[in-house]
Amino acid sequence: MPRVTITVPGISPQPYRFQLDQKSVVIGRAHENDIPVDSSSVSSRHAEMKRANGGYELHDLGSTNGIKIHGSLVSHVALRDGMSVELGEVLLGFELSPEERAILDMQASVELKPEPVEKSAAATPPQSFGPPKAPVAQQAQRSAHRSDSGISVMFLLFLALLGFCFGMALRFKSDTGHSWLETVLKKNAASDVSVPAGKQQP
Repeated sequence: MPRVTITVPGISPQPYRFQLDQKSVVIGRAHENDIPVDSSSVSSRHAEMKRANGGYELHDLGSTNGIKIHGSLVSHVALRDGMSVELGEVLLGFELSPEERAILDMQASVELKPEPVEKSAAATPPQSFGPPKAPVAQQAQRSAHRSDSGISVMFLLFLALLGFCFGMALRFKSDTGHSWLETVLKKNAASDVSVPAGKQQP
């Protein structure tokens, strides 16, 4: 437990101990204070010791004689292990055990860590170094366009083949005077003539 030693001139030093997690300790001449000091140089509520930044600070509560460090008046001071300050004519000593110093140092390092920044809905999205990606709707539209293009090419090829066959049929009729379709049908009919009975077609 942290230790505060109060030394009043002409009186034996009085040590006071309190829990490390105690947030506030009030020092003054009144008996209801956490640490009562029997000295006319100390105000009824002289100073308050508070937990702050992984340690303790001593704040003046508007006392008559104030807080002094090496003879200089201060409104507040950060207390360090082994430090002494003056409350009027009274000397206040502050001490910590090695374990308490380690705990306070660890708490101070945790309190100094920056808090994570919350991501807002309007936060800028991370930049991408690759090519920009099209939205899903645009990708689907492009896929459908490619499919339509493939069908159009097949249809055009079919029309070209049909036109080629029609042209060949016209040229055949102009050269021979016969229809190409009739000639093909006659040849198929001749090849389908039945073989006489008892003979097998080789």
